[in-house]
Amino acid sequence: MAAGDAETAAIFVRRYQARVFGLAVALVGSSAIAEEIAQEAFLRAWRYADAYDPRKGRAITWLLTITRNLAVDALRLRGERPVDPHLLLSRLTTSEQADQPSVTYEDAEELRDALRALPPEQSTPIVLSVFYGLTAVEIADREHIPLATAKTRLRRGLAKLRVALGVTND
Repeated sequence: MAAGDAETAAIFVRRYQARVFGLAVALVGSSAIAEEIAQEAFLRAWRYADAYDPRKGRAITWLLTITRNLAVDALRLRGERPVDPHLLLSRLTTSEQADQPSVTYEDAEELRDALRALPPEQSTPIVLSVFYGLTAVEIADREHIPLATAKTRLRRGLAKLRVALGVTND
């Protein structure tokens, strides 16, 4: 795809379109906006394919990060947040899919299990950071904890998630 092969790009889109769209819908709560986000995510992946480094993670992780960043930007432009982070965390850690069939990508159950295994003081900062794009300073303010504590909880929680999900830093 980095070489500009349109056929490879089409295969890439077909393979990951449901996961990208599902994440976008889950984050912004609107299929129309999620379609735009998904399209832009794939355009950016195409444009910056040569920047992808497989040693830093899987392609889907890179693509979903692009999607998440675009969704956070869209939410900030709209000036709203989709749901309370604690409600989102409880939905992610329950075994039911709730009534959100858009979160159907295959790693959802594995992620839920890994988040469920973390103590709430570590899983909450992860949700606030990953899904809401909050900084450590914003997390500390929101949770009424010192900045160093917020950073430590986030770092330790992410380290535990990496181990649970088998992510390596090769």
